Amino acid sequence: MLRIELPDVPGSLGAVATALGGAGADIHAIEIVEHRSDGKAVDDVLLELPVTTMPDKLITACHHLDGVRVQWISRYNAGANLSMDLEAVEAFTAEPSRALESLTEKIPETFRADWALLVARAHVGLQVLHATPTAPERVPDVEAWFTMTHAQRLSPVADWGSMVLAGAPVPQREAAVLFGRHGGPPILDSEIARLGHIVGLAASVSAAV
Repeated sequence: MLRIELPDVPGSLGAVATALGGAGADIHAIEIVEHRSDGKAVDDVLLELPVTTMPDKLITACHHLDGVRVQWISRYNAGANLSMDLEAVEAFTAEPSRALESLTEKIPETFRADWALLVARAHVGLQVLHATPTAPERVPDVEAWFTMTHAQRLSPVADWGSMVLAGAPVPQREAAVLFGRHGGPPILDSEIARLGHIVGLAASVSAAV
């Protein structure tokens, strides 16, 4: 998966796709992540490479284009697809009684994260209500997770190394949805806004049952 910054003008994305194809990449999907006020766009590109092609070749191909910069490159789970927010909404509305759990399961593919957690404050401390398979096994009881009033980037957790974190409060409950990325890419303002919106929708669906 490539996260690229490029000029937000007609033809720019086509030039990137051509450059990546020339470098040997087979593009599976492209998703616009953010339109910025400075005339730039941020896109995620899911692609497949021949085993003989090094990822560095993709970076070089992109950086030969004016105004194009690779923000992040990483392996993406085999068989995974880029997922729009609507797909996550469809998943949790299909099972209203477990809407927040269903959303937690969809968070990694929707936000290109490594894992997600649904946590709550219980009388004995933090309780993990739901977790994706790759979520950390040891989850500390962090007070700030339960005092959030809106979705936001979260401070690093010492035991989790260079994890980039974000979270959103679950309305009307002492609970939160969290996700993490190992090392990056940085979490964008648009992703924070989307996270807050989609957690709020899931909470509304759950409360209506």
